[in-house]
Amino acid sequence: MSNRLFQGVVHQMRDSIDRIVGVVDDTATTIACSDLSKIGERNEYLLIDLGDSNNIFTRDGYTYKPFGTRIKPDYAVFVEGTDEIAAKFCAILAISLTSIKEYYDEKYDRSNFIKNVILENILLGDIYVKARELHFNVDVNRVVLLIRIVSTNDISAYDVIQNLFPDKQKDFVFSISDTDIVLVKEIKSGIESSDLEKLARSIVDTLGSEFYTRVIVGIGTVSDSVKELSRSFKEAQMALEVGKVFDTEKNIVSYDNLGIARLIYQLPTTLCEMFLKEVFKKGSIESLDHETLFTIQRFFENNLNVSETSRKLFVHRNTLVYRLEKIKKLTGLDLREFDHAIIFKVALMVKKYLASNPTKY
Repeated sequence: MSNRLFQGVVHQMRDSIDRIVGVVDDTATTIACSDLSKIGERNEYLLIDLGDSNNIFTRDGYTYKPFGTRIKPDYAVFVEGTDEIAAKFCAILAISLTSIKEYYDEKYDRSNFIKNVILENILLGDIYVKARELHFNVDVNRVVLLIRIVSTNDISAYDVIQNLFPDKQKDFVFSISDTDIVLVKEIKSGIESSDLEKLARSIVDTLGSEFYTRVIVGIGTVSDSVKELSRSFKEAQMALEVGKVFDTEKNIVSYDNLGIARLIYQLPTTLCEMFLKEVFKKGSIESLDHETLFTIQRFFENNLNVSETSRKLFVHRNTLVYRLEKIKKLTGLDLREFDHAIIFKVALMVKKYLASNPTKY
């Protein structure tokens, strides 16, 4: 579609500029030209020049100016001649064609449509109207993955993810900030949460092992209609935010698996502080040292089983019982009792939440 768009502009410029004018794509193939016989020609020597710089350059009697909306330009405009006039024509045409392409993409591009849907920049009633204009299938299963760049190695994670999901009719990739990239993936019905986590794992591993770029991925729930994509996006956002507080070691966080952490994250801080004061005696939670907290963590991980926990900790069973009695004396909660253990577990999560400095009241 871009070929026809550029050809229309080039055709209009033919009478105003008494020179051959055209556009090549990122494979150095002429996709639009005032001299129709040149369309489809490919110049392999141009590939080096196109990949080296965004600046104006000359080759074989023509002046070229790369342009596009990505870090590596998708296109280059060329004008016959290597003089200053040719350079000025190139600069002007590059600006004009970039603006025209951006306008066209905003109006007709499916990726921009999806972006506007998840960011709620389009009215609910207009979604289906726009979908019909774009011949967009609104009733298929899709899921939103939010990929956040933690550290990078001067590699465009956006380009890497686009290459991992090249089917632009079904999968949509776009940036919403310097660090956040969104993937809207079409999926089969009945897909399991574990399959989505495998998909996220492939992204994390590819970026990490091959491009030394560390990312974390938040996964929303599956939506069965296009209007539900904004919900899936918000869930992916929440997954990352909750994971940042409660699962700092994880690089893949699924909304489906947040559990009670999601509930705590949505509570006002005043209510959380009140809960801690009611559960623990004054200063009792602060009096627990690192070793004791580690013991508690292992006790929970082993389902409150004293024998199994002592074996994993390499301590005598009586030593563990002594530690549990000490915790009971300090806090008033016996972790060997299920109800007390639940209260203690939730209280520790609430304390961790408050330590993350939330601003909700």
